[in-house]
Amino acid sequence: MFNLANRKGPNMKRTAFLLTMFLPAALVAQHQPTTGYAPVNGLKMYYEIHGSGDPVVLLHGAFMTITNNWTGWIDELSKTRKVIAVEMQGHGRTADIPRDITSENLADDVAALLDYLKIPRADLLGYSMGGGVAMRCAIRHPDKVRKVVVISSMLRRDGVVKEGQDALATLTADAFKGSPIEVEYKRLNPNPDDFPKFVKRVLAMDSKGRDIGDDQLKATPAPMFFIHGDSDGVRLEHVAEMFRLKGGGIHGDIKPLPASRLAILPATTHVTLMQRMSVIVPMVNDFLDAKQPKP
Repeated sequence: MFNLANRKGPNMKRTAFLLTMFLPAALVAQHQPTTGYAPVNGLKMYYEIHGSGDPVVLLHGAFMTITNNWTGWIDELSKTRKVIAVEMQGHGRTADIPRDITSENLADDVAALLDYLKIPRADLLGYSMGGGVAMRCAIRHPDKVRKVVVISSMLRRDGVVKEGQDALATLTADAFKGSPIEVEYKRLNPNPDDFPKFVKRVLAMDSKGRDIGDDQLKATPAPMFFIHGDSDGVRLEHVAEMFRLKGGGIHGDIKPLPASRLAILPATTHVTLMQRMSVIVPMVNDFLDAKQPKP
């Protein structure tokens, strides 16, 4: 799922994906993290490690970086956990390579990063595109993933509401002119002049990637916490379908609660979900700390 926000003006039919127009583009204020570039699958993948404790990997949304996706989140999560924030292929400080940008490839990169850092198993927290990568990683590398938090993402392309599907067909780099997304790309990326090419490459994920199958998600052992806004661009029927595939939709007073969870925040969009950190982080911590029920 890409970042959706309506754009008014002469090009009203075009929907700009400018999530970070609503968020500060300043660097995340932290204690000095451990940083590095992991050699994984032909990439030099940038990562930061904050805090200590059980590891959780943060996976950003499409076009985004650590700095404009996780402002404030790392500070909160790293109070009790080892937070590993990454920048995926072509994003931020991770240079692009001649390889399709797909959720499968990005998921394999995450698994390889864990190997490089000698972390046998971790939790994953992904927003938008990162949520899809997190689910894909849990499917392809189940031994490396303990739990997954998916914020505003979906299994299939038809999970997006029609307005979102229409917007993807007309989106170009021009929609990001002057936005924090463009500014941070040019500030951080090793190839700052490649922004238009980068946008096209990320948008091509829709045509080159594959949908996640219902059976694949259902068979994945990792519990998942699906977090959505009630107006976030993902069809509510699709959200309910994902939760049911992971054991949801039961009567919790009659049957044991499933290990997976669902939260839908009221009056919340794809953009404003990331501004609801004070509500979401405690729920995430509770989910990650919960003991898994015995099968």
